[in-house]
Amino acid sequence: MESNSAESTDRGIDTSDGDCCTASHSLTDQALLDDVAVLSAVGNETRYETLRYVAGAGREGACVCELPPLVGVTQGTVSNALSRLREAGLVSRRKEGRWRYYTATTEARALLSTLDTLREESDE
Repeated sequence: MESNSAESTDRGIDTSDGDCCTASHSLTDQALLDDVAVLSAVGNETRYETLRYVAGAGREGACVCELPPLVGVTQGTVSNALSRLREAGLVSRRKEGRWRYYTATTEARALLSTLDTLREESDE
């Protein structure tokens, strides 16, 4: 591999002139992908509202059967939303007999708390 004095980002942008392109971040590519997965999971009204109801259910969790009328969608749509939220690490699931109960993870609670704080600050 040839070495030259020109610096470049991992996206191939020449930053050697030093007058611009000073933006940077410390996230790895995997961390970026993980963040996008989380934000994508809550980037849909049904999934976001479902997560809010699950988080509001506390430590006992929300039974999947009680969510469709609250969110106003079908059982299948809620199940898909919960599956996506689970894949993103925002909810956990436990089985009791034929029912499944979902609880918000620590990460989900932190995310929702941050959103609440941002909303409160913007209202001031």
